[in-house]
Amino acid sequence: MSLRRRRAARRRLAWQWSLLGLVTLAIGTIAVGLAFAGSPKTLPEGATISGVSVGGLSSKEAIALLEQRYEQMTTVPVVFTAGPRRWQIRPSDMVLEVDWRAAVEAARRQGDGFAPVRGLRRLGTRFFGTEITPRARVTEGLLAHELDVIGARINRKERAAAVKLRGLQPEIVPGATGRTLDRDAAARVILRSLVSLDRVDNALPVRISQPDVRASELTDSLDDVRTAVSAPIRLAVGQTHWRLPRWKVARILDLPSNGATSLTIGGPGGDAFFRRFRTQVDRKPADAAFVVLPSDRVQVRPALPGLNLDVDAAKRAILAAALTPDDRVARLLVEQAQPERSTREARAMGIPGRVAGYTTYYGGDPNRIHNVQLVARLIDKALIAPGKVFSFNETTGERTEDKGFLEAPVIINGELENGLGGGVCQVSTTVFNAAFEAGLPIESRTNHALYISHYPQGRDATVNYPDIDLKFRNDTGNWLLVRTFVGAYALTVKLYGTPQGRRVESDTGELKVTGPPGVKRVPDPSMLVGTEVIDESGEPSRSTSVARRVYSRGGKLLSQTTWSSWYRSEPEVVRYGTKPRPKAPPPPEKPKAKKPPPPPPTETQPPPPPPPPDEPPA
Repeated sequence: MSLRRRRAARRRLAWQWSLLGLVTLAIGTIAVGLAFAGSPKTLPEGATISGVSVGGLSSKEAIALLEQRYEQMTTVPVVFTAGPRRWQIRPSDMVLEVDWRAAVEAARRQGDGFAPVRGLRRLGTRFFGTEITPRARVTEGLLAHELDVIGARINRKERAAAVKLRGLQPEIVPGATGRTLDRDAAARVILRSLVSLDRVDNALPVRISQPDVRASELTDSLDDVRTAVSAPIRLAVGQTHWRLPRWKVARILDLPSNGATSLTIGGPGGDAFFRRFRTQVDRKPADAAFVVLPSDRVQVRPALPGLNLDVDAAKRAILAAALTPDDRVARLLVEQAQPERSTREARAMGIPGRVAGYTTYYGGDPNRIHNVQLVARLIDKALIAPGKVFSFNETTGERTEDKGFLEAPVIINGELENGLGGGVCQVSTTVFNAAFEAGLPIESRTNHALYISHYPQGRDATVNYPDIDLKFRNDTGNWLLVRTFVGAYALTVKLYGTPQGRRVESDTGELKVTGPPGVKRVPDPSMLVGTEVIDESGEPSRSTSVARRVYSRGGKLLSQTTWSSWYRSEPEVVRYGTKPRPKAPPPPEKPKAKKPPPPPPTETQPPPPPPPPDEPPA
């Protein structure tokens, strides 16, 4: 027989034996499956739900058994532990419902199928067992609260080793591990344990973290701290010296802690020290300023550079001195801070003397006087560049209570009322007249709604933030300086710069009456009907104008402008009575005429006897 035929025969024999083995294995597997198939109406042996064996029971029996056992255990606390700490939770406090039916159904499916397959599945369950935890519905808020309570007792941040000072003696404080409750894993443990029908202690999962720095890593830093507080340190700024005693040195040290391993200068104590120290070393730069002399000449006060301590460099110098046993001197660097306006720049601005000025007088309400003085200070020392426009509102900003403005009489909608910032227009009017006398172009000016006699006729200027503004332009070719001088009864505004030699002429038009005052009748319930009282006589509406001509030094007409002003009338205020008059009393009744009493009865007397015949008649 050839070699090829022998190899083919061996392969056929191998396939035959393999096929026989497979058939035998299949028959054996089916036989075993049939042997352990059991009844499909019962749960497989080895099935366990919540720690209770339910193998061999029907689904109905298993559900009844589990519900009965759980009912008995629902008020029995479950113990949870984390190290030496213990917590107890009753299932009845948190669990709303347990789905035992679904758990039993899951156990049944593990031993389900047609006979051979079911038997094989149940054989695995019998030998290896199975544990099913039922699904439960719990109070989520209460579970989160319990986790918060447990976490508050367990959680602890790891603490790195650090160097501390006890008095002036440094020592190392060992680090400590940290621990954190694993909330998600802990929630699963709690839920599983609450539906378990066994009562055993349940350990909660905790994560342990190691500190970043151990005590052995701070040996060199401990020696540095010991050297730093061993003797005083001297600070030197130029020729000035300060001495830091040991206890002050200790206060400015930022000791190794919170993961740091090296000594530095800083921390809360160091920051507080440098804030105080800079008040002795630092100096703010002073801009070149303009000083007005009594003669109205202007001098330039030279600028003064400032001084700033280089704090970062100072910390490095002090630390170097602190780590040196000898020659403990820290030489600190101070930088110069240049002013914004140098002396040369101030002189180049061209402000040698007075250009123009004006004075107005005031009095009356103390709040009004306060506002006049306040807003005058806000515009004092304002500088106007050549070609730029001065805005009263932009210079003063909004007049608010926060800035200190008070309520005083002010014209609102054509009527005199109390309002915040009353008196500001006294200043704007004075500024307008100073610019008027200087011959400067007036970009924006509005007269008051009512005529005010103590202002120059037709040359008043009202303002209201932000819509009504006073503006004038600097056309002199040099800077202008605004100065205000406030007295008890007078306000003076002066403009300083390069005198232009301008001549200003003005003509004031007639103050014309354009309409009679109206009548404002005000009811007064305290007065009787039919009576009237005139409280205010009223003012008619008026108009006027002012023409200004500005001439150059050589007499050339530079500009000619006319400002017209219209003033509203002020009504005559008449107060009339609305109180009803009392009713007049009725006239008294006339007495009835009485009849005269009858005369008293008289007796009839006989007539006298006739005289005797011989006597003559009487």
